[in-house]
Amino acid sequence: MITLSEAAAKEIRKIKAEEGLGEEIPVRIGIKGGGCSGFTYTFEFDGNKGKYDLEFESQGLRILVDKKSHLYIDGTEIDWSYNLVDRGLKFINPSAKGSCGCGTSFIYEPKDEGTELPVFELKI
Repeated sequence: MITLSEAAAKEIRKIKAEEGLGEEIPVRIGIKGGGCSGFTYTFEFDGNKGKYDLEFESQGLRILVDKKSHLYIDGTEIDWSYNLVDRGLKFINPSAKGSCGCGTSFIYEPKDEGTELPVFELKI
């Protein structure tokens, strides 16, 4: 499950309104290989739910996550920071062993050592 803090939901609604997007358009959260720590979070507005997507609801907003990404970010809470230095989304991921200074990439640590996970490839 993926959740949003009240602050994150407020700011996401504000951004959607500025971009002329309706409440029905979900937020898509995912990951891709890359970044300085191994994986990078992705975040976009996407109204196209695919057959391999999971759908969650938090703070009245719909969230889409593809099943592969969900293996790495299950249990993540997305918050919003109002600090001047690092304003924006914050991903609080219980499966992250560590992250870089920017907070948008992370090192994954499996919850169960016997779990084999799919590999994400970075295409250049």
